[in-house]
Amino acid sequence: MLDAFSHFLPRTVLERFRELAPGHPALALFERLPELWDMDARLRSLEAFPDLQQILNFGNPPVDSLAPPPVAAELARLANTELASLCAAHPDRFPAFTAVLPMGDVDLALQELHHAHEQLGARGIQIFTNAGGRPLSDPEFRPVFEAMARLDLPILVHPYRTAAAADYTTEAASEDEVWFTFGWPYETSAFAARMVFSGIFDTLPDIKIVLHHFGAMLPMFANRLDLGFRQIFTGPGGVNPLAVDAGLKAPAGEHYRRFYADTALNGWAPGLRAGYEFFGPSHSLFGTDAPFCQDGGPSFISDTLTAIDALDLSPQQRELVLDGNARRLFRLPAPGGRGTTGTDEGETP
Repeated sequence: MLDAFSHFLPRTVLERFRELAPGHPALALFERLPELWDMDARLRSLEAFPDLQQILNFGNPPVDSLAPPPVAAELARLANTELASLCAAHPDRFPAFTAVLPMGDVDLALQELHHAHEQLGARGIQIFTNAGGRPLSDPEFRPVFEAMARLDLPILVHPYRTAAAADYTTEAASEDEVWFTFGWPYETSAFAARMVFSGIFDTLPDIKIVLHHFGAMLPMFANRLDLGFRQIFTGPGGVNPLAVDAGLKAPAGEHYRRFYADTALNGWAPGLRAGYEFFGPSHSLFGTDAPFCQDGGPSFISDTLTAIDALDLSPQQRELVLDGNARRLFRLPAPGGRGTTGTDEGETP
């Protein structure tokens, strides 16, 4: 099994984080979760899962939120170096990592992207749903996506939003953790929409973008994806004017299904079924969000596996979701070095 979306924040990076933002509210919370930054604690949390491997991905907050671009680039370099070292020390558990990028400066981001992949062996990148509040559909960011398409490696997308994003225009900040509970799924969904209507799947048809939390709102609102507001008033058989304006070469819903998504839904079986039905067997990846749960990871892992079992998949479909799809995207050999696994793009077992 290969967990495509688990998080680790190396201790040296956490210490630098503390120097850069000593009053940041996440610091006190992170200290209570040693599985996030202490490798010994992390390895103990995985003892009940001897066949499990994890891709190491950086957690929140983005490095750009902690410092100006030159310092954020230094922090990204430190994070990538440490993650590479951990993977080298524990290859049986952590066969790869995704690179951290300072997206506040695209030139610096591209420099770190190439360094991480060419010198450190990164197998993809993790970005956030916005860069300092800016949409990543902005043409300025397109070179990052183009570089990843050339590398033929995945882009993992994590939501980012804070309490500073108020729930209502009459308020100064979000209340009752709405920014987290509902704001993060909205962020992911908004990112997906902006990327679709930017035409990225037409200009970069082989791009591999993985949405966290099984695509957030996309599966639940699947029948709205092709129904634009203006389209409601065009009569039966009309096409979505927004898709026409954007020059999309296929209905918008088909573009949304070009994303990949991971199963990190805290073990919620009905939501997982909706996500699987939307993205299908070749675009669904096992992901847990470990260790961000009260026991440091094991319950998210076991609950997600139970929810996947409830899908009643065929043996081949189950292998794709739990292992094969991720190995194909990250271009990793199967355990024992038998080559990559999984079906080619577009195949359905």
